Amino acid sequence: MSRKRLQQLVEALGRSARHFNKGEVECLVRLFDALVAGPGARPAAVGFDRSTFRDTLHGAFGMTDDMILDRVFRTFDRDNDSCISVVEWVEGLSVFLRGTLEERIKYCFEVYDLNGDGYISREEMFQMLKNSLLKQPSEEDPDEGIKDLIDIVLKKMDYDHDGKLSFMDFEKAVRDEYLLLEAFGPCLPDIKSSMAFEQKTFRDVRKL
Repeated sequence: MSRKRLQQLVEALGRSARHFNKGEVECLVRLFDALVAGPGARPAAVGFDRSTFRDTLHGAFGMTDDMILDRVFRTFDRDNDSCISVVEWVEGLSVFLRGTLEERIKYCFEVYDLNGDGYISREEMFQMLKNSLLKQPSEEDPDEGIKDLIDIVLKKMDYDHDGKLSFMDFEKAVRDEYLLLEAFGPCLPDIKSSMAFEQKTFRDVRKL
């Protein structure tokens, strides 16, 4: 990438990815270029495909749940072209690593709203919980246990009692009890891995 193009990108992203300073944005752009040019990447690729993105999040943050990783990919991929551009990468990481509570609530809700209809339905909860809970060998039917768990979740989070979670339900529940933010599966990095990623990535930050 030319120096001029890099400076233009850093200027633009310094405004839109507001949780990073310009030096940090430049480091993220350079990391993006290195990952896109890495082994197995498509020549002259304009961004990450799903597998590069998944490998990156798995390597950096230990995220292993394929269903959740696929949803995180779609949440980063704002223009739905199945490719993460450098702008989507930096703006996505701004919320992923340093988002305000409001931004994180919106992000988690988008991840969990599997079909994008503005609600987290019983079926979506079932899919995600079945996928993320450890399979326990037991006499009982695990599906029944998950259905019981969904009943408990709805009792706690479904304020308008319509059998599904709207964004308002989700937001109110999380503001009352922060631990509910990732109720349906881990879609944000833990503090340890995000700090390690930042230290490694921003080690060479130059104040621009």
